[in-house]
Amino acid sequence: MSLARTRIAARLLAVAALAALTAGCFQPMYAEHVDGTPGLREKLMGVELLPVDKPNASRDARLGVEIRNALAFKLYGNATGMPPTHRLEIRFQTSRTSLMTDPATALPTSENYGIDAQFNLIDNATNKSVMTGTTFSRVSYDIPGSYQRFARARAFRDAEDRACQEIAEHIQTRLASFFYAGT
Repeated sequence: MSLARTRIAARLLAVAALAALTAGCFQPMYAEHVDGTPGLREKLMGVELLPVDKPNASRDARLGVEIRNALAFKLYGNATGMPPTHRLEIRFQTSRTSLMTDPATALPTSENYGIDAQFNLIDNATNKSVMTGTTFSRVSYDIPGSYQRFARARAFRDAEDRACQEIAEHIQTRLASFFYAGT
């Protein structure tokens, strides 16, 4: 029995030693830097979000504002942005696909809503693009009956809002990766 306890103690000691060796290697992404260089939060606050170029009073204009507002909250939180060091251009296209139809009425009962977005991060100092990317979001929604027009419109709008939130989250994650890793 003492041989088994010795082996277990040796393994625990080895694990503790390895953990102690790697403890100083990790740094949280959003940690403040003690050397005075700007941290990730400050870098993200320096991104200016340009308005999305869509026709006024269109459904796409509302989506552009929704994406921009969601992204601003993810980048700045409840603070305001800092003097801009970069600017972000966003373009997107939307799609809508019927998944299932009611055989009696031939009306859709379930649909997919999608947004395909392209973004470009431009350095204000050099006026050159430093990062480009694409992202997408696909959300599904149910249409509750053929005679409930308001419920159908509300389900569609909720799907649009969820897709906008996903797009903003994807872009924020890519920006955080870029500013943290530098590539």
